[in-house]
Formats: sequence, C-alpha cells, structure tokens
Amino acid sequence: MLTTLLLLLGSAAVIYLACEFFVNGVEWVGRKAGVAEKAVGTILAAFGTALPESVVTFVAVVFGHSDASKSIGVGAALGGPLVLSTISYAVVGVMLLGTAGRVRPPALADRDRHLSRDQGWFLLIFILKVVLGLVALTIKPWLGLLFLAAYALYFWIEMRHDADGEEQEALEPLKLQPREKDPSLGWAAAQTLIALGVIFAASHVFVGQLESIGPWLGIPPAVVALLLSPIATELPETMNAIIWVRQGKTGLALANISGAMMIQATVPSALGLFFTPWLFDQALTLAAIVTMLSIAGLFVLLRRDALTPLRLALFGLLYGVFAIGLWLV
Repeated sequence: MLTTLLLLLGSAAVIYLACEFFVNGVEWVGRKAGVAEKAVGTILAAFGTALPESVVTFVAVVFGHSDASKSIGVGAALGGPLVLSTISYAVVGVMLLGTAGRVRPPALADRDRHLSRDQGWFLLIFILKVVLGLVALTIKPWLGLLFLAAYALYFWIEMRHDADGEEQEALEPLKLQPREKDPSLGWAAAQTLIALGVIFAASHVFVGQLESIGPWLGIPPAVVALLLSPIATELPETMNAIIWVRQGKTGLALANISGAMMIQATVPSALGLFFTPWLFDQALTLAAIVTMLSIAGLFVLLRRDALTPLRLALFGLLYGVFAIGLWLV
C-alpha cells in the first residue's frame, strides 16, 4: 500500500509539472498560429487534456467485450463532465479567493458572455444525451453523428475568431528555449506534445493507483469507476486551471474547463451511442442530475452577472452531494 500511495502522489506531481510545460507550450503554439486566446483554452488546451478520458471511453466501448467494460466507458462519459462542472470550476473559485491581493485576476464578469454561451450549449447537448440514456431507441447509433456534428460546429465557431484584435500579453519564455524571446512554432509544438505524452502516461498511473486504493478502502469497483476515476482523468484540466489562475489568466483557466466539457459532452457520448445500448442505471442518472444542476446554476449566475469566486467555489459541494447520493443508491 505504501508503494501505491507513493506512486499516487508521485504521478500527481509529475502531472502538475508536465502541465506547467503544457500550458507554456500551448500558449506559444496559439500565439505563433494566430489563434485567439479563448480558442487556445477551449480548443487547443482542451483537446489535449481531454484525451485521457476520451481514450478510456474509446477503449472500453470499442474493445471491451463484457457488459462491465462497456459500463465503464459510459461511466467515463458521464463522470468527466460531472467532475469538471463541480470540482474543476470550484478549484478556480478557490484559487481566485486564495490569490486575492497577491495576483490580480481578471474580473469574472469579463468572461461571462462567452462562458454563459458555452454553458448554455453544453446544457442543451447534455440534456439530449441524458434523455437518450433513459429511453430505448433502435436509432441511437445514428444519433451519435449529431453529437460529432455539434462538436464540429463548436470547433468552427471557436476557431473562426482570429487574434488580430486582441491585446497580446507577454508570455513566459518557452521552457525548452528559455533564452529565446520569439521561439519557433516547431519548438513550441514539440514541447506541447512531449508534455501531453507525459500527462497521458502519468494520468494512467494515477488512475491505476486510485483503482488499487478503492478495494483497500472497501469501495466497490463500480463506485471507484464513477466516483474516483473521473477525478484522476480530469486532473490535467484542474492542474491547468491552478497554473493559469496563479498566473492571473483566469480566462484561459475557465476556457480550458468549458472547452473540455464540450468535448466530453459530444465525442465520448457519440462513442457510447455507437457501441453500447447507452442506458443509464441509478448511479449514472444521479451523476447526470447533479451535472445538470451544476451547469444550470452556473448558467443562471452568469446570465445575472452574479458569479463571484466564492460562489464558484461552492459548486464543489455538489460533488459531495453526488458522493452521498451514490452511497445511498
């Protein structure tokens, strides 16, 4: 058990350090490619950090031959958005509260319009995927194409904004070329991809150790798959949020989370619809309800221009509600 704990803590530390390289590299990739700052978070960073949970879903539903394997894939598709909409957003709120007076974060109101739009789209898509999980339809596999089309539309909307009109902030030197004031796109891309590979490998180690700790604590495998594993697979987004808020780049932190949520609301769901019956049990239904409550609350606060760091931090309590409910069902 000591080895498991050391590997758990060590892999978490590696993920954090790799995320330092990743966020630094992806910012330079966006700058050199002329990508708008918000799209750096919602598309470039989110696409990379959403890979671990997307791969979990893909492997489980495509190559899994048992009902248990396919259930893990469906659980990953539901658990990811749940963690992002509760814990990850709450971490941003806590970091903003903790950096008050030391780091000047941009006001949340500056991002309300874009973030509320993202949450509105996510909520509509998520409601559709939940409805499909509660009914039996023979055309479900074909409906998976709608989710892929929805993400393609989101991708196009985000990427069509260019960075010409943005006020460009000074970036930290590229970590692989610390003496270069203007590193090349090739070096920036190389650093980003290497960091992403390390994040991916360390995330798998983290998940494996977490699953080993579950039986030691007397937690059933099904509960580990839905309650604990998503925390591990969403660790890169959470680490990115910590790093960006610490640097005073709250917009990128929020954009990374919302962009990752859009990926997970569509791509893993499409895979689930293609390769599984996509029917929810009580635990999955509870996860879906808590996720919808969190996003609906966030959407209302954003529309009313009433989102504050403290209120954002309180969304983490909903994950506790889910954990209690999961034990009861």
